[in-house]
Amino acid sequence: MFPKPLPQLTPNTLEYETLPMVKPTGFREYDARWLFEKEINLMGMQALGMGIGTLIHERGVRPDIVVGHDFRSYSSTIKMAVVNGLMAAGVNVHDIGLALSPMAYFAQFALDVPAVAMITASHNDNGWTGVKMGIDRPLTFGPDEMGRLKEIVLEAAFDLKGGGSYRFVDGFPDVYAKDLTDRAALKRPIKVVAACGNGTAGAFAPKILEALGAEVIPLDAELDHTFPRYNPNPEDMKMLHALRDKVLEVGADVGLGFDGDGDRCGVVDNEGEEIFADKVGVMLARDISALHPNSQFVVDVKSTGLFNTDPVLAANGAKTDYFKTGHSYIKRRVTDLNAIVGFEKSGHYFFNKPIGRGYDDGLVSAIAILDMLDRNPDKTMADLRRDLPKTWGSPTMSPKCADETKYDVVDRVVARFQDMKARGETVAGQPITDLITVNGVRVVSEDGTWGLVRASSNKPELVVVVESPVSEERLHAMFKAVDNVLRENPEVGEYNQTL
Repeated sequence: MFPKPLPQLTPNTLEYETLPMVKPTGFREYDARWLFEKEINLMGMQALGMGIGTLIHERGVRPDIVVGHDFRSYSSTIKMAVVNGLMAAGVNVHDIGLALSPMAYFAQFALDVPAVAMITASHNDNGWTGVKMGIDRPLTFGPDEMGRLKEIVLEAAFDLKGGGSYRFVDGFPDVYAKDLTDRAALKRPIKVVAACGNGTAGAFAPKILEALGAEVIPLDAELDHTFPRYNPNPEDMKMLHALRDKVLEVGADVGLGFDGDGDRCGVVDNEGEEIFADKVGVMLARDISALHPNSQFVVDVKSTGLFNTDPVLAANGAKTDYFKTGHSYIKRRVTDLNAIVGFEKSGHYFFNKPIGRGYDDGLVSAIAILDMLDRNPDKTMADLRRDLPKTWGSPTMSPKCADETKYDVVDRVVARFQDMKARGETVAGQPITDLITVNGVRVVSEDGTWGLVRASSNKPELVVVVESPVSEERLHAMFKAVDNVLRENPEVGEYNQTL
């Protein structure tokens, strides 16, 4: 019998090498993330594989699974520990090797395999590892599946029937690339800077964009798992500033920045302006709803209010549903509403038919942006940005808050704003006109300025976003008001970045 995982063990001890360690907080709302060696060990990853395999059988899913891993020094080793666990649970493993997360999602369709387990820490700093999982393509796990997986693993309630198998799928990146490029080329050679932060996307993104007819200038595309310049995260201003500088240096039409596992894409326009992903989403929604009138879109609660107020979207008959932040939540909502696209402020875009297959793929997003430029040869990316109604928005800001306390803190913040509204108190000097509590709290003032607080689903942090359709002054006033409420909770630490 495989032993029950323990929440903490000391490295370089007998126990560490002979017992599984799995910190319970690593089971997030819609995927799993741990600090490798500090919060989970290889036996713990093997237990996770056993748990996934047990859940596959429990749910009556055909026991076949795609696995892949991102470019980190330890990801391949972790993958094989998970593979051992999957095979012990009687699952047939189809290993596509080094991959982007969307490459693994695509493999579910291309190889006709129902389940996926992608070993990646996405944009998290080095030291982190994790798994993005699904057993019902194109969906990935939500809270129900993650909750049940957590129970199985922590209780060691495995069904280790054995009989699993392993095969390596040679050359699969070429199959993925062909799927994206087997189409008409761009009508003009759009000049693109492709920033990859030395992460996994560097092996694939520049070549795929070139095959579409773009003129590509790679930036930090050499694979280096130490991430020497910056973390590959297109929400990180350091990456966006590096992308901006290169765009201006070479006179590019657009800069595209890919995150560590290639499922997100950040954008800098030809004038070096960093365009937050929700604003790029509005631009794409305008373009897509012109081609497909009355389109249904889904966006997360961190996103700009322009999806509801933009006159072009209204004229095109577009409808937008605001929903919980998180790639599994938005992906599922896109499927449920049969939306044509779902957009997250983080840069996860979920293109459904006829553009995509419903999962998030940074290269599909990049191609959609290039197609938009191709359809508007008389306008630059900056022109398209300026065409949007003006709003002032913040980057995603994340104050530290321990996993064990962050949800309690958010509950207190929600209750505080609810009490303020009930008492008729103001926020940033104006009445509170709306509180959206589908995911944390989005507090809206009389002039449309809003601030959001929610718990991060994959790191020991909170998430804060503010936006004003009025002025930069109102943006700062709302941030100060939201931060003042946060500071009533001593568990809240320093921000990673701020206004």
